Amino acid sequence: MSQRIDKPRTTAVILAGGTGQRVGLSIPKQLLKIAGKAVIEHTLTTFEKADSIDDIIVLMAPGYVPDVEKIVAKAGYRKVKKIIEGGSTRNETTERAISALGEGLAEGEDVNVLFHDAVRPLLSQRVIDDCVTALERFQAVDVAIPSADTIIVTRTHGEDGEFITEIPDRSRLRRGQTPQAFKLSTIRRAYEVAAGDPNFQATDDCSVVLKYLPDVPIHVVAGDEYNMKVTQPVDVFIADKLFQLASTAAPEQNGEEAYRELLTGKTVVVFGGSYGIGKDIAELAESYGATVYALGRSTTGTHVENPEEVDDALSKAYSETGRIDYVVNTAGVLRIGKLAETDNATIEEALKVNYLAPVQIARSSYKYLAETKGQLLLYTSSSYTRGRAEYSLYSSTKAAMVNLTQALSDEWASDGIRVNCINPERTATPMRTKAFGQEPAGTLLSSEAVALTSLDVLLSELTGHVIDVRQQDPTAAAGEASGFEQALASVLDRQDGMA
Repeated sequence: MSQRIDKPRTTAVILAGGTGQRVGLSIPKQLLKIAGKAVIEHTLTTFEKADSIDDIIVLMAPGYVPDVEKIVAKAGYRKVKKIIEGGSTRNETTERAISALGEGLAEGEDVNVLFHDAVRPLLSQRVIDDCVTALERFQAVDVAIPSADTIIVTRTHGEDGEFITEIPDRSRLRRGQTPQAFKLSTIRRAYEVAAGDPNFQATDDCSVVLKYLPDVPIHVVAGDEYNMKVTQPVDVFIADKLFQLASTAAPEQNGEEAYRELLTGKTVVVFGGSYGIGKDIAELAESYGATVYALGRSTTGTHVENPEEVDDALSKAYSETGRIDYVVNTAGVLRIGKLAETDNATIEEALKVNYLAPVQIARSSYKYLAETKGQLLLYTSSSYTRGRAEYSLYSSTKAAMVNLTQALSDEWASDGIRVNCINPERTATPMRTKAFGQEPAGTLLSSEAVALTSLDVLLSELTGHVIDVRQQDPTAAAGEASGFEQALASVLDRQDGMA
């Protein structure tokens, strides 16, 4: 990415020098896999995608630099310029980063630097941008959130244990996070002054500025509850679940001309294309110049639960057009009832159509999508985060679609195949009407709206994402709530209604 005009270069320094001792690991915790990727890979991806970041330096635990080099090479990160060993302490690691940042700078040239813990993989773009913006006015910036807990100060009295000596005013207390952002000249000067203190030690960089450059104000940017640090064993579990449950706002609509330019000459295969969302996707894609194969039980006689018919459909599309760019599966069955009262035929149908069919479609599509660097698009339900009574078959198979998406996006990443999953809220489709009858107008999302978002996802670079489609504007909602709040609201909403 080219440097922004009239603005200093901004470098993200990823501090990855910690070990995995507190989470009971024999490897550094930043190499632990969460949601299919190493923790540090999630962190690097966030900064790689940030428009306000020009380049990245990684300070890695001694002996593990080659591991990060492999991750960077495989992921194709363009902004990562250096991967060097960190020091034995946090202070020494920062000093090495400052030295590396100074290389090649012209006399008097200054840069922005954001120091971020590698084990905070859930950082939002909003926090990054706010830090960079704050550096336009301030020389030092910290990120913090209000303390939800009462903080007590204690003192130990021999064998009697701890006793409270003070309870600070919680309204003024904040929990520090990262990034911590500075003008390079400021943090360098702070460490130069600190070097003259024989007792110097610090666990973060803002404290160095606060103590050794007391005249420099440190501005505080609002952090995010989602920006948790993976430190304890329970953090690994929580972070993994947050990655699993967190959804992505729909990408921006491309517009008429862009749709036509991107879809003309492309081949789209839609399973479940007889009616509802699948039919709408097929018609939209075809209207913008794509060659579309809309397949369904009632129109083309295609039974998705039959692997041979899936293979034949894909083979036919490929032989006639010479390519398959996108494979979409909206086929599904919704059977409501108590499991103990459900017959074997109904159970078998649900498993075959809702689970085995997408698996077969994915397997059969692989060779075609690898050739075009295309995308597989699957569909889940708002009930996937928590199974509901009388929806055990449907909810569990839809949860499987999310796991299948996340697994295949990682498995197929090196082949250039993208895999995503659409999560629409309650949608007006023939399948839903058959299950629930007519529902009040305006309470359901239209299948056309879901189809349009599906098209935007197909044409995006997203992979491994669960994309929520809702009646309210997701972009506006994203601007008002933190990532954690959005994820929490998403979970609560899903418990109230099923797509």
